Amino acid sequence: RKESTSSMVSNLPIRFQELLQLSNSGINTQFCTFNSLTIESEKWICIKEITDQQASNVIIVDLDNPSSPTKFSISADSALMNPKEKILALKAGTQLQIFHIEQKKKLKEFLSPEPIIFWKWLNINTLGFVTKTATYHWSIQGQGNPTKQFDVNTTLAESQIINYRADSALKWMVLIGIYPQEEGRIAGSMQLYSQERNQSQSIEGHAAAFANWTDPATGKVLSLFAFSYRNASQAKLFVLEVGKTEGSTFQKRAIDVYYPQDAAAAGDFPVSMQISENYGIIYMVTKLGYVHLFDLATATAIYMVRISAQPVFVSTFNARTEGIICVNRSGQVLSVSVDDANIVSHIMNSLKNVELAFNLASRANLPGAEELSKDLFSRYLQQGQIKEAAKIAATSPKGCLRTQQTLQRFQSYPLSSANQVSPLLTYFGALLDTGKLNKFESIELVVPVVQQNKSQLLEKWLNEDKLECSEELGDIAKKIDAKLALHIYAKADAKGKIVATLAELGHFQKIIDYCSQTGFKPDWTSMLHNLLASNPQAAASFANSLVNSPSGPLININSVIDVFGSRNMIKDLTSILLDYLKPDKPEDGPIQTKLLEINLLNAPAVADAIIGNDMFHHYDKKHIASLCEKKEVGLYQRALEHYTDISDIKRVMLNTHKINSDFLVEYFQRLDVEDTFICLNLLMANNNKDPQAAQNLNLNIVIKVAIKYSQALGIQPLIKLFETHKSYEGLFYYLGAILSFSQDPEVHFKYIQAAAKTRQFHEVERVCRESNYYDPEKTKNYLKEARLSEQLPLIIVCDRFNFITDLTQYLYQNNQLNYLEAYVQKINKNPANVPIIIGTLLDLDSNEDFIKTLISLAKSTCPIDQLADQLEKRNRLRILLPWLESRVAEGYTDAATHNAIAKIYVDINQDPEHFLLSNQYYESLAVGKYCQNQDPHLALIAFKRGLCDTEYLQVSNKNGLFKQQARYVVDRQDPTLWATVLSEENEFRKNLVEQVIQTVLPECTAKNTEEVLATVKAFMTAKLPKDLMRILEKLIIEGNEFKSNKSLQNLLLLTAIKADTTKVMDYINRLDNYEASEIANISIGAGLYEEAFVILKKFKQDVQALKVLIDYMTLDRAEEFAAKIKDPAVLTRLGKAQLDKGHISKAIASFIEANDPEYYVDVIEACNKNGLFEDLVQFLQMCRRKPLKEPTIDSELLYAFAKTDRLNEIEEFISTPTNAHIQNIGDRCYSEGLFQAARILYTTTNNYPRLASTYLKLVQFTNAYEAAKKANSTRTWKEVNLACLEAREFRLAQLCGLNIILHSEELSELISNYETRDYSAQLISLLEAGLSNERAHVSLFTELAILYCKYSPDVLFDHVKLYSSRLNVSKVIRACLKYEKWPELVFLYNHSEDYDSAANTIMQHPVQAWDNSSFKETLSHVVNTDVLSRAVQFYLHEHPLLINELLTVVSPRLDLTRIVDILREKDAIPLAKPFLQSVQRADVAAVNEALNTLYVEEGLFDLLRESITSYKDFDSIALARKLENHELVEFRRVAALLYQSNEKWADAIRLSKKDQLWSDAIKAAAASAKSAICEELIKFFAERQQPDCFASALFSCYDFVRPDVAMEIAWRFKLIDYAMPFLVQTMREFSTKMEDMSTRLQAVEQILKPNVDGFNDGLGSVPVPIAVPVVPNDPTSFVPFVPPIPPVSFNGAAIYPSQPAYQQTEFSNFQEF
Repeated sequence: RKESTSSMVSNLPIRFQELLQLSNSGINTQFCTFNSLTIESEKWICIKEITDQQASNVIIVDLDNPSSPTKFSISADSALMNPKEKILALKAGTQLQIFHIEQKKKLKEFLSPEPIIFWKWLNINTLGFVTKTATYHWSIQGQGNPTKQFDVNTTLAESQIINYRADSALKWMVLIGIYPQEEGRIAGSMQLYSQERNQSQSIEGHAAAFANWTDPATGKVLSLFAFSYRNASQAKLFVLEVGKTEGSTFQKRAIDVYYPQDAAAAGDFPVSMQISENYGIIYMVTKLGYVHLFDLATATAIYMVRISAQPVFVSTFNARTEGIICVNRSGQVLSVSVDDANIVSHIMNSLKNVELAFNLASRANLPGAEELSKDLFSRYLQQGQIKEAAKIAATSPKGCLRTQQTLQRFQSYPLSSANQVSPLLTYFGALLDTGKLNKFESIELVVPVVQQNKSQLLEKWLNEDKLECSEELGDIAKKIDAKLALHIYAKADAKGKIVATLAELGHFQKIIDYCSQTGFKPDWTSMLHNLLASNPQAAASFANSLVNSPSGPLININSVIDVFGSRNMIKDLTSILLDYLKPDKPEDGPIQTKLLEINLLNAPAVADAIIGNDMFHHYDKKHIASLCEKKEVGLYQRALEHYTDISDIKRVMLNTHKINSDFLVEYFQRLDVEDTFICLNLLMANNNKDPQAAQNLNLNIVIKVAIKYSQALGIQPLIKLFETHKSYEGLFYYLGAILSFSQDPEVHFKYIQAAAKTRQFHEVERVCRESNYYDPEKTKNYLKEARLSEQLPLIIVCDRFNFITDLTQYLYQNNQLNYLEAYVQKINKNPANVPIIIGTLLDLDSNEDFIKTLISLAKSTCPIDQLADQLEKRNRLRILLPWLESRVAEGYTDAATHNAIAKIYVDINQDPEHFLLSNQYYESLAVGKYCQNQDPHLALIAFKRGLCDTEYLQVSNKNGLFKQQARYVVDRQDPTLWATVLSEENEFRKNLVEQVIQTVLPECTAKNTEEVLATVKAFMTAKLPKDLMRILEKLIIEGNEFKSNKSLQNLLLLTAIKADTTKVMDYINRLDNYEASEIANISIGAGLYEEAFVILKKFKQDVQALKVLIDYMTLDRAEEFAAKIKDPAVLTRLGKAQLDKGHISKAIASFIEANDPEYYVDVIEACNKNGLFEDLVQFLQMCRRKPLKEPTIDSELLYAFAKTDRLNEIEEFISTPTNAHIQNIGDRCYSEGLFQAARILYTTTNNYPRLASTYLKLVQFTNAYEAAKKANSTRTWKEVNLACLEAREFRLAQLCGLNIILHSEELSELISNYETRDYSAQLISLLEAGLSNERAHVSLFTELAILYCKYSPDVLFDHVKLYSSRLNVSKVIRACLKYEKWPELVFLYNHSEDYDSAANTIMQHPVQAWDNSSFKETLSHVVNTDVLSRAVQFYLHEHPLLINELLTVVSPRLDLTRIVDILREKDAIPLAKPFLQSVQRADVAAVNEALNTLYVEEGLFDLLRESITSYKDFDSIALARKLENHELVEFRRVAALLYQSNEKWADAIRLSKKDQLWSDAIKAAAASAKSAICEELIKFFAERQQPDCFASALFSCYDFVRPDVAMEIAWRFKLIDYAMPFLVQTMREFSTKMEDMSTRLQAVEQILKPNVDGFNDGLGSVPVPIAVPVVPNDPTSFVPFVPPIPPVSFNGAAIYPSQPAYQQTEFSNFQEF
């Protein structure tokens, strides 16, 4: 491995790239660990993430779309994605679950009996997992539980399981674990298990894999097992076969594995192994990021490279590239695969292993070993080793030896003996063993097989897909088996051969299917004619298939109609046409008309069915309607469907007795409103009212139509229609049908009217009862006018719509009181109507007895209150007294009854007060209001009973009854009532207050405490303090009942404080049962500080009293008060006040005297703020003597020592046990510049980061560096680095920087620090030094590249080439763009496969970046056609002489038309002539036209003729028009040739005549195959008297010139001699045909000659069909023999129809025939 840097970049045997940086997908790299990340295939990566909130997430990264990871909030220990399907397996503890993500369902679930320590997908259907004791397999198919495989060996008991692998058949498994040894080395142990043998074997090893390998010697598939280990003494790789296969020649392989010195020293070991079966290569990945490649068959080491500076912990096989994908600890997802273009040359040139190179190239079909294959082949052939040579040729890479020359060499190779096997057969055997033969190999192999008639062998090879099918191969196979040939033709796409073979086999339907699929067009007409004559049924099926082909009709449909119609095969023809017309196309309208016409005249029922199915829509409807209307057809319904003219419709519609009535009803939907009414009037006019008459159907139809289309036609016009024809019955049925859907009042009214006229009284009654939409007033008036025999409808209307008064008046005036009694007793549902009836009758001066009768009939349903109102209005209330008293006697307690009685008692003055006090059922409000104008006292009784406050107040105020009002209000205790009477708006408030104070309250005793308190509260709420004080003095001072009441004393004091402060001190001294603290606080709030102090002092509340002095009076008076009291609590409170006032020293003295450290926080804050640290030391020392153990006290004392510069006390203090926050104090000292004190404190706490910062402040850089080393913190390194930079201590700065650059996130800031200070050289030196660190990351290489761009461009290219795989390419690209480093930019674009940008850069900066070969290489990868177009334009402008090379590169991806457009735009068609000629074989119009134009311009008529002959895609007519006037005759000949190719024969001949090119004119006429053209030309020659041309034209156009025309022209122009050869040949052909016809007629007569008596009589003159077999080898297939059909004249020509094929068959007698 001593290749140069450039060769390492360009000729590596592997492809290596970074697929993804997981951090770019939002994945925290701390979860890139073995326990958190899993990858099972090249599709997905699973990460288990724990958030800061301790929530568990499972993240799935799709490697095809890594920018959009999927996150699930799932509590799981681990997650695995299926290698192929979107199936997620989850493990949580001992529980396993499998989910299908897309289907969103759980597939399976299992609870393991013991913890699972490792799991893995063994294949797409099997999940394997391992516990401490056993391994299990769990299939996702079916419903079964996991099955145990084997017990875990004790050797793995203490190991960490890192892998579990199985072979493809799941017969061999290996369990891999690792465990630590001494000196930090990791040992590996494996357990290999055979399922068939049920045995295990312990093996030392770190990584292993299984693979299937085909033994080249035997062709058998072997199961190989590869594993590797590394211990203290050696590292080995083993490859061996497991489960020995019979006849296997594989030998166990073992080699030493090389580990670089640094990796070996670091304890590197294998972590995973993957095997590519296609290449036969083992990929082994080590922990430190090395990848080893070995050959599977020989265990030969192929290549080793380090791909990651970070540890690699997981890898998987990449099925897409046959390589591997691995993930390292920094979250890089890396891909390694074999480079097909370089690996074989690497093995040959670097490893010098020719055999391995050839085997790999042959096995994987790789380039690089072609010459080696040819040399080996020639050498073996020369040495007579035929088998080896055949094997080399058969397996040659890229098929380099699979040529015709190789076959010839084997064919010509001499045989050494007669018994020697043919070398060619040996070669064919090797080819068959290898795979599929190519075209010429297949033909050469099949020829001898066909000669030996071994069709079975040929069929076997075809089934095994060993042969490449071709038309030639099919022709050969057809000699022995037509079906095999058909199979070969199908694979070779030989359409003509397929149709010919199927025709020979008689498979007509298959021919149709095949032609429809492929678009092949044979002569269908003759096939149909032959089949129709022989088998009409088959002909119908065949014709149906032809005309209904999915790809379009294969035969003219009119021809089919004529053929089948002439034979009267109506049924078959109908079936064919129905299938043909299914698409219902407009252009098929005439055919549809023909079909219907045929069936209407022959099978009306069929035509009716066709029309009824609504299959066709484009036929002549009027014509078909006229046919349907014919009497013999009788399809009046269909006629009606097709007519559109109203006169036709009216005529047909009168046949209602022959038309389905349902259809007629539906038919009216097609007519507009006007036509509909015309037809309805017609039907009504022709309607016979006799129910038995047929015409009565018309009314039924009209009713149905009116009902169905009521909305469209309009209800009112329809009503008018029926009324016009006086058809109330029709109107009744019509309106009855729509009534339930209509809300039109007129409809409902008309229905009631129609029902009444048709004597449908039940309907009148029903609608009146149920309908909500008729006009009540109009209906009521109609019913009154109609004077029906039954008044029930009128009663219902009046009852529903409250026409009670009208009803009562109507019935009373018509002397129908019995209906009124019935209404009240049975019909009325509304009790409120009875009082209205009673009132109306009273107004009508009805008999009082009848009224009482109605009242008694109403019984309990009559509302008493409304009845009483009606009577009370008319002053007839006393009528009810007997009835009411009887109700009371019956036990009725309803309020209305008792209200009425109360009113009557008041009216008649029958002891009303007793009734009002004793009766509990009347309504107080109603009765009170009734009494208030008659007797206020009775009203107050009623109001008081019902708590009618408002009414009580109104009556008492109105009548001056304030004493009663005062008692009522006090008794009620209602705050709302009090608020009403005490409001300022009450003009009677003063009267009430006086009555309360003077009369009511003095009457109160202790029993009335609640009333008193409610009264006091009411006065308080009303804010009447003076009145309230009067009340309280009356109760407390003047009275005895409430003198000691604490609440009232409090209230008195409070009221005095608010209303009259002059009385407060007097009350304080006179009262002694109140709340001192609360009253004092209220006094303070009112500004009565002295009163508050007196209260507190009176009740011995010294601290509160001191507080009053401090807060509201003077501090001196407080100090005097405290000095007298000598209470520690008072001293402490005084100290706090002094402290708050800023008397800090006095406060500290007070605290020390009180020996109270309670306010140490405030003291510390005050001393710190004012710098009184000496006083603070004394206070804190007092505090430390108390058992507080507060860290704050110790911390502040330590800080005070530092502020007073007592460093010795600090050291002494921290040497003893303390609760101080030393770290925090150190930070405070540091922030305040007390660096010496901070140094002592940081040293004590081992806070090396802060210690380093302190040393920097003390300008001790070496000590700072040492402290930073101990801190080992990125932040500290950055701080020391920056300080050293500022001090120009570059050596120390670089030492610090080496620890910073390992963190990619810190790199940009570091670079900024150096660059802003113009230290670019030191920065580059720092980053270069960091490259050698194994932790060097992508950002480091990237930023160094950017620095090279800025400051050292000379080394930039070498850097990006050497480290291209470790760069953030996009970032370096941006830098190169910014600093215009074009060669490097092109290289990076190519490396990142952004070939479009690379090409654009080269074209934009050709001076620096263009190189012809590299530019073409770049363009070979470009797929953007715009870039390719610009490249063509670039070359035309910059390097026009190289344009053909470039066009050759871009043409596969750039449209040739576009290329030609560019060339034409740049006028560069001549420059690109070689290229255009090379691509003209594609037959593209633009290319053809460009070259043709160029040939014309250059005068190259021969090349032009060749071009237009070989390539047809161009505008030939335009070219011909252009050339026909060309100055050169050869170009004009080309124009004539173009006219011929477009069948413009007249133009071609005209042009040839113009140039007198008679031969060309004759050839054109003959090619036209048209009699008119040929005859016109010979006439032209005859007229010009050119006999030689005349004779030549007759000869060339012999088949197309009619003999009579030729003879006429020759006779007219005296050219008979020149026409004689033509006439002789014509007579010869005519006589030959006549002889042939005569012979055939004689043969027919001989066959038809009867051999049995009477046969002629039975047959008459009818031709007898003779069955003759027509299909070879099929004796059951017969068609009738048909004599030759005479020619048919068509357009003056004789057409001979094709004859059916037949064979002559001899019969011994007629019976056999």
